[in-house]
Amino acid sequence: MRLHHVTLLVSDLERSLAFYRDLLGLEPDPQRPDLGYEGVWLQTGDGTQIHLMQLPNPDPVEGRPAHAGRDRHVALLVEDLEALEARLREAGIPFTRSRSGRRALFCRDPDGNAWEFVAMP
Repeated sequence: MRLHHVTLLVSDLERSLAFYRDLLGLEPDPQRPDLGYEGVWLQTGDGTQIHLMQLPNPDPVEGRPAHAGRDRHVALLVEDLEALEARLREAGIPFTRSRSGRRALFCRDPDGNAWEFVAMP
């Protein structure tokens, strides 16, 4: 078995696309049907998808740990961690390095969803 998709709640789809599509470079999947709410399916490159749903979030965003590695998060392998770090800096998105010593960094999307980006071995 393997992971098929991860679903995230977002409050502003266009703002989220600026992060996921424009900053991270994920491609929208045109096969997403009309599900009765705004959303997009994004390809991660290995067949796994990230589904963004513009729906009310029942979870509090405030009070989450500053280091996203201590919060529930999703991890993606990336080919060039340094290039991603430069794009995050340029976009003004705060991030922290892995505290385990691995080549990885953590940040949050515009809705506070936590991400870990791990350098491919």
